[in-house]
Amino acid sequence: MSHGSNGEGHHDSSGRESSPYIELERAAWSELAHESRNPLRADEIRALRGLGDSLDLEEVEEVYLPLSRLLSLYVGAAGRLHRDQESFLHRQTPPRTPFVIGLAGSVAVGKSTTARVLQQMLAHWPEHPNVALITTDGFLYPNAELERRGLLQRKGFPESYDRRALLRFVVDIKSGKDEVEAPTYSHLVYDVVPDEKVVIKRPDIVIIEGLNVLQPARVSEDGKAGLALSDFFDFSVYVDAGRDKIREWYISRFLHLRETAFRDPGSYFAKYAGLTHDEAVVEASRIWDTINGPNLVQNVLPTRSRATLVMRKDADHSVRYVRLRKL
Repeated sequence: MSHGSNGEGHHDSSGRESSPYIELERAAWSELAHESRNPLRADEIRALRGLGDSLDLEEVEEVYLPLSRLLSLYVGAAGRLHRDQESFLHRQTPPRTPFVIGLAGSVAVGKSTTARVLQQMLAHWPEHPNVALITTDGFLYPNAELERRGLLQRKGFPESYDRRALLRFVVDIKSGKDEVEAPTYSHLVYDVVPDEKVVIKRPDIVIIEGLNVLQPARVSEDGKAGLALSDFFDFSVYVDAGRDKIREWYISRFLHLRETAFRDPGSYFAKYAGLTHDEAVVEASRIWDTINGPNLVQNVLPTRSRATLVMRKDADHSVRYVRLRKL
């Protein structure tokens, strides 16, 4: 497989293709965990699985075990660097700020499952038992505000988030605050839940999962660039797959939800519960083609090259290869 498939590779003086990435097929990647023990039981894995995901024991052991081990190495190295820096500065060593992992990818690609699995696996390593998981959904503007701004049909696009609040949240984490709060989001009512907060207290690791977490900083009208969330990430993961496949997964998930969650009278999407199968396919296709698909192409996919590690999925949701940025 070509390292330069996304335009990142070039040829060195010997004619060989060079790249700032190491690309490992699944078989080679899975061998990296042969000495590590999978900490998750089969029933725990089932509980973590998202709609449509093919997460099983084999996937956890061959894909997520090496990744959690690699991340643990990064966390340990960051801790050593922290101690060395404080010593260099002749400062008494204060507690290290949390190690922050950004996790990005399209709607329906399975990034929420990836985030949950990593949270559970990383928490099993004794060096960092306290692992917090925050999704950026809570930082979406409430529906009423989106409607006021004419953005309800652009929910999930970068401008639909309170980016200032999200950046402040990450800055507070990286400032070493004892307690940091994040708003919560309900997928049932499709809105931010007022006055409901997630509180995280001195975590060792924070995973921040969302569509746009790898977005570059915005440039203001006077030409100045602000800070980007990713400026405060210690590691980032992009969950990737072919666009046609993700579209299929989205439609499939919509059809499943029509039979389950959409039937809850409290659901924002209860109006879809009465659709026939064919009508549901048409409606899911329309939503994808007018909202999620364009957002993927315009905003999410362009951030892939900013990730430390890319996990590329196959048609059955299993990870086929991993691309890691060289150090």
